[in-house]
Amino acid sequence: MATIPTGDFRKGIKVLVDGEPYEMLECNFVKPGKGQALYKTKLRNLLKGTILDRTYRSGDGLEAADIHRSEGSYSYRDSDNFYFLDNGTFEQYALPASVCGDQMKFLMEGAEVQLLFWNGQLISMTPPQQVVMEVTYTEPAARGDTATNVTKGATLECGAEIQVPAFIRQGDRVKIDVETGSYVERVQS
Repeated sequence: MATIPTGDFRKGIKVLVDGEPYEMLECNFVKPGKGQALYKTKLRNLLKGTILDRTYRSGDGLEAADIHRSEGSYSYRDSDNFYFLDNGTFEQYALPASVCGDQMKFLMEGAEVQLLFWNGQLISMTPPQQVVMEVTYTEPAARGDTATNVTKGATLECGAEIQVPAFIRQGDRVKIDVETGSYVERVQS
């Protein structure tokens, strides 16, 4: 692997620290009154999600991590894992449900995702920022509830339940923010 010198440190690079892949979130150059220049970095572990603060001297370096992204799609789920298809190689990969998180409840089979690989192994996936779903069930709005920001529960075609404005009816299509699980807007058919 190639070594990345401190002079090339910048936000977004992928490096190895103690044999694990990290993404550099911040890099600040500090030149004290006397002595060597310092690079104060904030790194996020790509396997665990933990944050690490490290300071490096000019002349140091870190090994580049073998990280690449690929377009993929969500295939299916079994009891413990979610399965994804790499659209470039048509190979199937599994990720534990604990790695995928709660955002999977808003994805239907065939949904497009970004896959992140380290040394040829799938380590994480990024779902689309927003998805459009049909409301399969919601209570009818009560008269007079349209003037305020009244919300009600709604069940989506994927089975997830969210809060929507009172004017949303069964059969409407709504845009959902996958990360927060919140209603964004009604989509006209």
